[in-house]
Amino acid sequence: MAGAAEVQKRPGGRPFPPSARGPPPPPRPRFEPVDREKTCPLLLRVFTKIGGHHSKEDFAVRGKEPKDEVQIYTWKDATLRELTDLVKEVAPAARRRDARLSFAFVYPDKNGRFVVREVGKTFSYGNGRRLDDSKTLNELRFEIGDYLDVAIMSAELSNLR
Repeated sequence: MAGAAEVQKRPGGRPFPPSARGPPPPPRPRFEPVDREKTCPLLLRVFTKIGGHHSKEDFAVRGKEPKDEVQIYTWKDATLRELTDLVKEVAPAARRRDARLSFAFVYPDKNGRFVVREVGKTFSYGNGRRLDDSKTLNELRFEIGDYLDVAIMSAELSNLR
């Protein structure tokens, strides 16, 4: 058969089993960067908490969200590293050398109940960079109106709770 893919066979004539690895994953979608000079920024409501994320119940009543809110104007192409640096400006605990920041989106599900979905982690300082540093809000499927919940964690901070 001309043009047919040849199947590798064992010495006994039986074919080898298919590879367990499977096909490579599809490439991450690339989004065009935002022209920050011409595009109006969005308001991102950020809630920080030492030691862990807020619970979904903390967001259940509109107008009674957690008090530790920071409002940031940014764009959908902002990376988690950019947001880490902004959080460090307003949250002293995030400036610690051993601080780790965990990011989660908070949004209502189809029934109107809030969901807290972790989307990435960064280190406060660049010596332990992770792949999540370069992830953008757009790549993580952020929707305008979602909240951002940031858990600030470190070994010493968990003793302060």
